[in-house]
Amino acid sequence: MDRLLLIDDEEDVQYSFQRIFNAPDMEIRTAASGEEGLRVAKDFRPDLVIMDVRMGGMSGLETLRQLRKSHARLPVLMMTAFGTTQTAIEAMKLGAFDYLLKPFDIPKLKQVVQKALEAARAMRQVVSYQPLLESEDYDIGIVGRSDEMQEVFKLIGQVAASDATALITGESGTGKELVARAIYHHSARAELPFLAINCAAIPETLLESELFGHERGAFTGATSQRIGKFEQCNRGTIFLDEIGDMTPATQTKILRVLQSGTFERLGGNLSIQADVRIIAATNKPLEQAVANRQFREDLFYRLNVVRIHMPPLRERRSDIGLLVNYFLKKFGMQRKQSPQSIAQDAVAALEHYHWPGNVRELENAVQRALVLSKGEAILRGDLPDEVVSSATASPSSPGLSEGTDAGSAETLDVTSLAKHLFRWARSSPDLKLIPAVERELIIQALAETNGNQVQAAKLLGITRATLRKRVEKFSITQHLSIQ
Repeated sequence: MDRLLLIDDEEDVQYSFQRIFNAPDMEIRTAASGEEGLRVAKDFRPDLVIMDVRMGGMSGLETLRQLRKSHARLPVLMMTAFGTTQTAIEAMKLGAFDYLLKPFDIPKLKQVVQKALEAARAMRQVVSYQPLLESEDYDIGIVGRSDEMQEVFKLIGQVAASDATALITGESGTGKELVARAIYHHSARAELPFLAINCAAIPETLLESELFGHERGAFTGATSQRIGKFEQCNRGTIFLDEIGDMTPATQTKILRVLQSGTFERLGGNLSIQADVRIIAATNKPLEQAVANRQFREDLFYRLNVVRIHMPPLRERRSDIGLLVNYFLKKFGMQRKQSPQSIAQDAVAALEHYHWPGNVRELENAVQRALVLSKGEAILRGDLPDEVVSSATASPSSPGLSEGTDAGSAETLDVTSLAKHLFRWARSSPDLKLIPAVERELIIQALAETNGNQVQAAKLLGITRATLRKRVEKFSITQHLSIQ
């Protein structure tokens, strides 16, 4: 249940908020002054505070200063009349999450409140990067005992202890945002704000305004000044997901923040100082984007101070059983019942599947199986069809039976493999099939030859020089040996 504290000395405003946000999943407390608000906040421990700038007694700005001292991560929305917008801007500099103009546009009010509550939930979700599941004191975990994940855990611990910029790479669904949150929660900025921005989900025309804010009249529709995420998150941590999709103009501004800690709002000339730690993530090979002049080389090197690569689930199959148990426990807690069990042949099927959507797809598959299961245990038949059909074929030669001659076996192998790959592509609309398959073939060839690039190139039917280019293109580090 979300807890909202409204601090306003006008009874009609208190009444309006009670009506607008009256819901079973929302608890609202009110206070008529800053002094009372501070007392209520101490005992009520709200998830969000909405407060007027001008009140009798302690002002809204002074109340905000006091709240930031005792509740540094608590989002605070300031309310102001049109004539006092600049006062609200001062509030933003003191650490307010956003501000609202009176009279309220109710749909916009609800949208801003929802966004603030989502940020509050995100900052409360402590991410553990311990490989074991015995601990029950966290909501979200990065789970794994494989060698690949042990390396990730070590890097998280090392980078969290510093203030260095981190770049997290890996395919979609591998858990890059969880790594970013783990770094944040174990860093010296853990008691300060954390904001996550998906650069691919925000239109190009709006991303710069979202990050840096804009001045009134900066573009059509900019009817008032807007504070961007960097100002909202001052002294905290910003996670820029899918940074490879950022436009060149926005890349330039991000570079300036990293170099000098300053930026300007869109349409403005005032240089604004921002003390923000940046953690970035991408599912694209940024080296290739740099080579194609789609991404700034100087920004890449600024971001790539410490790189953490999240391996795809197919490269750490030994963690699948552990992840399944974790999800069963998680969903059991959500449904307030004991965790359901899973049949061993169902686990085997899950371990055989290639998981193009990675951990996110596995979580969805477990949740689906829980819904469809009719007994106390998840059976193989409760799993998605693509998982079951994948497990039916032999891992070494799908679709083959003994006694098949070599010529027909080769044709059948390739045909079966192609069908399997296109089932994979259909289940993941964002997947670029040929680059994904090419990368996996190179990884497997290096694994088969113990990192011998000459033998791996021969196995793939390409030159060693071509293999090296592909290794660099796809940022492949595993199984390589010095030659």
